[in-house]
Amino acid sequence: MTAPHRPDGLPGTIHHWIGGDTVPSADGRTFDVLDPVSNQPYAQAARGGTDDIARAVAAARSAFTGWAAYGTRRRAQVLNRIADAIEARHDRLAEFESFDSGLPISQARGQARRAAENFRFFADVIVGLGEEAFRQGTEQISYVVRTPVGVAGLITPWNTPFMLESWKLAPALASGCTLVLKPAEWTPLSASLWPEILAEAGLPAGAANIVHGIGDEAGQALVDHPDVPLISFTGSTDTGRHIIRSSARHLKTTSMELGGKSPAVVFADADLEAALDSVVFGVFSLNGERCTAGSRVLVERPAYEEFTVRLAERAAGVRVGLPADPATEVGALVHPEHYQRVLNYVEIGRKEARLVAGGSRPDHLTEGNYLQPTVFADVARDARIFQEEIFGPVVAVAPFDDETEAVELANATPFGLAAYIWTSDLKRGHRIAHAVESGMVWINSHNVRDLRTPFGGVKASGVGREGGAHSIDFYSDCKIVHVALGDVHTPRFGAAR
Repeated sequence: MTAPHRPDGLPGTIHHWIGGDTVPSADGRTFDVLDPVSNQPYAQAARGGTDDIARAVAAARSAFTGWAAYGTRRRAQVLNRIADAIEARHDRLAEFESFDSGLPISQARGQARRAAENFRFFADVIVGLGEEAFRQGTEQISYVVRTPVGVAGLITPWNTPFMLESWKLAPALASGCTLVLKPAEWTPLSASLWPEILAEAGLPAGAANIVHGIGDEAGQALVDHPDVPLISFTGSTDTGRHIIRSSARHLKTTSMELGGKSPAVVFADADLEAALDSVVFGVFSLNGERCTAGSRVLVERPAYEEFTVRLAERAAGVRVGLPADPATEVGALVHPEHYQRVLNYVEIGRKEARLVAGGSRPDHLTEGNYLQPTVFADVARDARIFQEEIFGPVVAVAPFDDETEAVELANATPFGLAAYIWTSDLKRGHRIAHAVESGMVWINSHNVRDLRTPFGGVKASGVGREGGAHSIDFYSDCKIVHVALGDVHTPRFGAAR
């Protein structure tokens, strides 16, 4: 068996964090946490349920008035201290993340930096964000007051877990909300660092609470709790649909960042070397376990054969190895259940298309959740590997003949999260960008984000937008106040004539 690198300081048990205290589950239950290299348990995590969620929500409600009363500058100072505390634990955090999720250590280090940046960014946003005012001549002025909604329920995924937790924690706290976080059960390790980080930064006890557990139990209890007015979720489309249905009972506000099957559209006049670099990185980095992966590569026919051959060659050369090895480019998939799901799609793909690279475990890795980056060519639009999110290092390649067909193929799935367009004709690039059904589009660029911009998808890829001021709006209620500036001239119904 291949032995994983074990970071120092691994906890034996990962507990909840409620009201500023580290606590076990109310009923004492736990569940095993596996590392993806050996698939052996390395820790137990508290298995939260309804009682634990109730305790966490009560703590968050108790802390809400005090935290919401902080001025924006004071909240920003806390957020910047949180960023400092994350950066001070950069190496430890990256080691934990890599060990727990199978993410290559070089990419885990990048996620730690992004987590800190999320807090610094939202600290700047709330200090600089103004509120609107509207003047109606000399008669009236109206202005908007933004107030925090209350207790936010945050449910986060297992891919890049710490960074994506920060992506929700930072704007929720910046807005003045308190919160309950339910981390993904497959990757709870890095979340165990939040208590010391947040406490060190001076966040009031109870402002943030963490309840570990299974989605059907702890996650469902959080969604169902009547004192949690909004839910932010990142994960699968099926789970997102279920959360929206469950939230309807209490008319909760929801933000759903869901699945993707994003197209990378490559025209023959593109810089093919740059496009190839972007496609390879976009679908195989983070082990292919990323919602914005360009997992459908659509290539204009004159360049199709050359591009497909070169993509297969690059995929074959991707270094698959132990997550702790700095040379590794693709590590171990997160969990044996997910690994088997991805392998099942590979077998489906063998029947639907032409396998030109990968498709099996690398010879030098006899244990663990490893898959050589896999490329299928000549994939039909109705193929399952073209239509369904695989969430692994697997890409489907198909040709197109003209701009119209490129748009049709790009839009021929239920998803609409991201799209990538490669062409030297910028007029065409803009036309395609406007025609593609997608929440985000990159033209001659890979997945480089500006945190000020809205993040989210259309169709089955999500509901709502977060990012920049959009995130603050989600965690806030907006009240409009109208004030008369002069004498009021109201029609006098019912007055004596």
